[in-house]
Amino acid sequence: MAEAPAPRPTKLRPLPNLIFMSRWLQLPLYLGLILAQVVYVFHFWVELVHLIQAAMGDKTALQALVDVVSPGTTATQLTETTIMLVVLGLIDVVMISNLLIMVIVGGYETFVSRMDLEGHPDQPEWLSHVNASVLKVKLATAIIGISSIHLLKTFINADNVSDKVLIAQTTIHIAFLLSAMAIAATDRLLPQPAHENH
Repeated sequence: MAEAPAPRPTKLRPLPNLIFMSRWLQLPLYLGLILAQVVYVFHFWVELVHLIQAAMGDKTALQALVDVVSPGTTATQLTETTIMLVVLGLIDVVMISNLLIMVIVGGYETFVSRMDLEGHPDQPEWLSHVNASVLKVKLATAIIGISSIHLLKTFINADNVSDKVLIAQTTIHIAFLLSAMAIAATDRLLPQPAHENH
């Protein structure tokens, strides 16, 4: 039995075609985010190398770590608190990197062009049903995760942080939580497009 011929794409008039093609102006933005991802990878490895060197007794690496987690203080040895703050900083970098991937891959797939990853063994599970609404909820959730890490770092390092900063960061985190809940609630109220089960 012969397959039905694939439908031919509709030819657009010049103005609609120009407007539709303008979506490719977003491509440099996504390429820029990929470069930002490279910077985060470099930063991650610099901090990890400093942590390993400090654990082996390198005082210069130790001071570099302390300057990052508690600016203005000095340290003579690597403490559990410093290790915890550095590791939380590394987790923070990973979470921001995950956020970048969601924006790059999900944004490109949603707003620029299909990637045709169906059936690819490495296709992210969430990409099979991504749309602008799903992307907003996922981004809001990722931002809450990043904010939680920052807040935990602040609480661990509370001796070196003013009460004003603690209150401000807690308030901002609560605002992120409420915003994410509002986005998720709005998403549930809107009619959902029917899509195939994957």
